Amino acid sequence: MAESDSATANDSHRPRPLAAFDFDGTITRRDTLYPFLREVVGLPRLATAAVIDLPRLAAAAIGRGDRDAAKARLFARVLAGRDAHAVRIAGADHAASVLRDQIRPEMRERIAWHQRAGHDVVIVSASLDVYLDVIGPELGVDAVLCTTLEVRDGALTGVMQGGNCRGVNKVARLRERFADLDEREIWAYGDSAGDDAMLAIADHPTRVR
Repeated sequence: MAESDSATANDSHRPRPLAAFDFDGTITRRDTLYPFLREVVGLPRLATAAVIDLPRLAAAAIGRGDRDAAKARLFARVLAGRDAHAVRIAGADHAASVLRDQIRPEMRERIAWHQRAGHDVVIVSASLDVYLDVIGPELGVDAVLCTTLEVRDGALTGVMQGGNCRGVNKVARLRERFADLDEREIWAYGDSAGDDAMLAIADHPTRVR
C-alpha cells in the first residue's frame, strides 16, 4: 500500500472530531437557570431561598466558596417535592423562550459549521436537563450533557443526579459519553471558570467573551 493510501486508511479509523459547547453565556447571551427557577417557583420564594444562603452564594460567586454546594442547597430549598411532570412542561416553555430570544446568532452558525464539517457536536452545561433536552435537538446537536434533576415517585428530590455538570465534572461527563475522547481532535467553547477544565483538554479552545 502506498504511503498516502496508508494515511487515508488510518484517517478512516480515527474517531470524528468533537465540538463541545458550554451553554449559558456561550451559546446564549446570558444565564438561563435563574430565570427558569423564577418561572417555576416564583420570585418571592427564589429570593427568600437566595437570601438565606446569601453569604455562601456571594463567596461562591467570587471564587471563595463551593459553587456546587451552594447550588445544591438552593435546589433543595426550591425544587424538592415539586411535580416532575409540571417542571418538565415549564422546561419546554422556557426552552421555547430561550430559542426565540437568547441564542447568539454567531454561535448558532458555529454549531452549524461543525455539523457541516462532520464533527460530533455536544452541549456540556451546568444548566438543567428539563429545558436543555428540548433545546439540544432544536439546535441539532448530537448529545446534551448537563445537570440532571433527580426524580422519585413522580416528584423532584432537589438533588442533582450525578452532581453539578461544571468544572472537572464536564470532562468526566465527556469521558463517560466518549470512551475514545483522548483519540479525538477536540474543539471546546466556554465563557467562565466553570469551563476551564474542558478548555484545557481541547486542541482548539475558544474563550467566548
